[in-house]
This record gives sequence, structure tokens and C-alpha cells, in this order.
Amino acid sequence: MSTRALVNLPRDIQRGQIVEVRATVAHPMETGHRRGNGGELLPRNIVRRLEARLNGELVFAADMHPALAANPYVAFPLRAAASGPLVLIWRGDNGFEHSETVRFEVA
Repeated sequence: MSTRALVNLPRDIQRGQIVEVRATVAHPMETGHRRGNGGELLPRNIVRRLEARLNGELVFAADMHPALAANPYVAFPLRAAASGPLVLIWRGDNGFEHSETVRFEVA
């Protein structure tokens, strides 16, 4: 199964500006407390952590918990100091890991 993620940045980013990075990943976020159609307990399957790295430096991290909805959406501020690759990495239960790389271009 392929995972989809979307990362949105403003079009024009000026040096020193604080911009909002918005990201979502397709994931069911099953809590482990819900029962399926046959009454069986569905196994827990959540995204546990999101990290964002700009030029290899950690610029944002969030730990996630079972109370989050499916397809978790995160928005965070980032000060535009330099251009470079912005890599977002989602990690979760059952070995789940997905990353997206976008170009963070500062004018």
C-alpha cells in the first residue's frame, strides 16, 4: 500500500519571515480500542511522531497519540532563515515510516 502525504508552503518566502508549514498524511489512526464488524478488537495503528528537518537540522517535532483523527493534519510555524530541502518524516506503529521532501526556497 502506498502512502500519500501533502506538504503545503507559501509561494513567496522572504528571509526572516515566519511561514506556516501545513502537512497531512493518509493514515487510519486506529486507537486499538474500537471493535470491528465481527466484534474483534482492531489492533492499534497510529502515527506516533512527526519530524521536520531543514537542511538536516530538526526544526519541528510532534508526538502524536491515539486521540487524533485519521489522516492527521499538522500546521507549524517556521522562520525562513535559509533555503534547502525540508524533509517531513512520519513514524508510527507496525514499522510505519513515510517521508516527503519539498524545496524550501527563501528569496
